[in-house]
Amino acid sequence: MTVRIAVAGAGGRMGRMIVKAVCGAGGAVLSGALVSPGSALVGQDAGCLIEGGAALEVAVTADRDEALCRSDVLIDFTTPGGTAALAAAAAERGVALVIGTTGLYGAALAAVAAAAGRVPVVRSANMSLGVNVLLGLLPRVSLALGEYDVEIVELHHRLKQDAPSGTALMMEQAVAEARGLDAEAARRSGREGVGQRTDGEIGVMALRGGDVVGEHTAYFFGPGERVEISHRATDRGIFARGAVRAALWVSGRTPGGYDMQDVLGLRS
Repeated sequence: MTVRIAVAGAGGRMGRMIVKAVCGAGGAVLSGALVSPGSALVGQDAGCLIEGGAALEVAVTADRDEALCRSDVLIDFTTPGGTAALAAAAAERGVALVIGTTGLYGAALAAVAAAAGRVPVVRSANMSLGVNVLLGLLPRVSLALGEYDVEIVELHHRLKQDAPSGTALMMEQAVAEARGLDAEAARRSGREGVGQRTDGEIGVMALRGGDVVGEHTAYFFGPGERVEISHRATDRGIFARGAVRAALWVSGRTPGGYDMQDVLGLRS
């Protein structure tokens, strides 16, 4: 069965990558390319979103209903406000969702949760397959090295809006849950002055600069040794390909909230 996939924010850097990934994936077809009202791309063939791309016979549109009415799944990497509106609209039309938007706040999270009551929703701050394997490993390492201090360091390009990154917070949550800690209470996102590290802290540090795609490392510091588990992204295309894999997986699932651990079969 071919899964019809619409892409929100199709004119942006990530949106264009997702459009390309959809077109290159077996079992998928691009059914909608959604952009903001007033975009100069409206009305053009979606093939214009792919460098050197051929005509796709799908017009770029700012009409949300037009994009959703002929789609099975909507992939959304936009903004928290955009995600909230798109989640409600997709749920109304029975369209499954794959959400990679980061920095979601209370109202947006509530909108996504409401949508998950009506349609299947895959949400992850990082769609990379490698990152999600790392997330699957962290609880096991955290338990095995339960007395070791944990610090999480993430690096991203200078234009990234949120800090710490959504991926770093997912890593922290995985460690905290494994150790029975409250993630927010345990988090230390900066240190200044003197004083020793306390038990139960999880350091989550953000570095910004240049054009770094994304790097995340979890450090486990013990007596006489340390363990490092790292992921380094060198191509943003990994997020697009992961999102398309999630879209192919989520189509036809029962309503509910899912993540990439479910998509990859890593849920214990």
